[in-house]
This record gives sequence, C-alpha cells and structure tokens, in this order.
Amino acid sequence: MHRFHVVHWFLVALVAGSLAGYRGAAEAQAWPTKPLRLVVPYVPGGATDLVSRMVAEPLGGALGQQVVVDNRPGATGTIAFDNVAKSTPDGYTLITTADSLTLLPSVFKNITFDPRTSFAPIALMSTQPLVLAVHVSTPAASVKEFIALAKAKPGTLTFGSSGLGTSQHLAGELIKKITGIDMQHVGYKGGGQAIIELSGGQVSAAVLGSSTVIPQMKAGRVRILAVTSKKRSAALPNVPTLAESGLTGFDVYQWTAMLAPAKLPKPLIAKLSAAVTGVLKQPAVRAQLEAAGFEAQAGSPAEVEALIRDGMDQWGRLIKELKIDPS
Repeated sequence: MHRFHVVHWFLVALVAGSLAGYRGAAEAQAWPTKPLRLVVPYVPGGATDLVSRMVAEPLGGALGQQVVVDNRPGATGTIAFDNVAKSTPDGYTLITTADSLTLLPSVFKNITFDPRTSFAPIALMSTQPLVLAVHVSTPAASVKEFIALAKAKPGTLTFGSSGLGTSQHLAGELIKKITGIDMQHVGYKGGGQAIIELSGGQVSAAVLGSSTVIPQMKAGRVRILAVTSKKRSAALPNVPTLAESGLTGFDVYQWTAMLAPAKLPKPLIAKLSAAVTGVLKQPAVRAQLEAAGFEAQAGSPAEVEALIRDGMDQWGRLIKELKIDPS
C-alpha cells in the first residue's frame, strides 16, 4: 500500500475515533432524558430493596430524572439478572445486587449470564453483617443455647434465608457444619418474605441481613442471637459475634452494589458512579442507611469488579467444601 493511502486511512481512523469519543461525551452530557428503572431481584422489604429505595429518590434528584424501583423476584434473582444482562446498555436499566450474585454460577447449572462479564459495575453502596435470629417462642437466648436445642432435637429446627444459594443460606450451612447441628433450610424469594415468616413463627430461626431483622427485633417478635461479621455491628452493639459465641474465625458480611448491562458507554458509567457516590456522601442518606443497620460504602466500578471476582472464588470454594450440588 502506498504511503499516501496508509496516512489517509490513519487519519480517517483518527477522526472517526475522535468523533465517537465526542458523541459519547455529548450523549453522556444530555443523558438522562427519561426515568431510569432500578431493578431489585428480590421481594420488597429485604436488605437489597431497602438500600435501593433509600438511594433511588436522591439519585433521581442528582440526575434530574426519576429513578423507579422495580422488584423482579424469582429463582434467587436469576430471572432479574438475566433480564438486565440482556437489556439495552443505554443507562436506563440498572440493577441493585447483593453479594449473592457471586454465588449463582456455583449453585445453578444453567444460568445464562456471567457475573464477571454480563454487567458493567457502577458503584458499591453499602455493607452490613448478617444475623442469626430466632422467633421469640424458640427457647434459646444465646448461640450456645440454640446449638444445645438443635442437638437435642436434630432435624426439627428450621432456618429461613432469602433464597437457595444466597450468602444467608450458605452462612446457615456453614453454622451447621461448624457446630455439627442438623436443621432444615427454607428458602424464600427474598429477605422481606423470610422475615415475615420468621416473625410469624413459621420457621424457628433465620440467617438474614441485619437491616431486615432489626425492626422485628424492636417490635419484640424475634430475638437476634449473633452477628456474622468478625466485629460487632454499630447498629447492634450489645449483640455478640458468632466468633465470640464459639464459632472461631466466622466472618461473613453482605455488600450491595449497582450494576448496568455490559457495554454501557464509559462516560455513562462515570456519570452514574459519580452520582451514586455523591448521594452516599449526603448526611441524610448516610444517617438513614446507618439507622437501618447498613454502613454506607461508596466504591468505584473497579472495586465492585474486584468484589465480584473475589466473591466468586471464595464462595465457589465454600460450596465445594460444603458439598452443595448445583441445581
């Protein structure tokens, strides 16, 4: 090829690249021009739903468009994740995820998305410990008493979680393994449904996000025996950790993050990430999250990407160790 043609095509490519970058920046500046949909893959009332609703309204204010929370429960969130993964990457469809997303490939054989490649991470939003809680009729006021009760009645106690293959479910299975107790798992379509069942006494115990359980504890319907994180929760300073209760080294916590479909243009990722981070810095939002048992945790797309990658590795190893067969 002649030198003239080489230079010519180089200039064409350079100009085309510049125009594409300009268009992307211009589109990001104009966006959004209509309401955004924030999908929650679980029923209302659970931890992921609570964080979504606390962030949605101020995020809409920051973006100049309403952010509508859309609950799409079912199949431990896989239905919602599949739907969002296949959505147009234009910034108008987002999803709030808990750390349970990272367990799904190890728990379900035929999921149609990959947590590492099917989504564009936007921002980390919060963290919180899980709790081991019992219905007030369950005759156990401590983890030690609960273990003794379970051993005295093997196979008769039940524990609820926000669904099969969630971090709550696996935390419960890990408690069973470490203590040697036998209790039956009951999976629901989210923490909101699970806490209703626990409050009504349909299950003996539950492992759920602290924010889901605290209101029912205050109402006198459930009793929180321990938190699952290595440190006590600021929202529950008088509640011991499982490690303090004899389960040495136990450390499980839940994080919540916002994702979009993969291939969302980088200027939109940057704009959304900055908006979410700004919302989480608002004193009123932080206070609301903390009062509910969350810790506001703004984090970059790269940090969310690392959490997903590391979570898949860690939970994958635990699932193999617990010998949980994919369904």
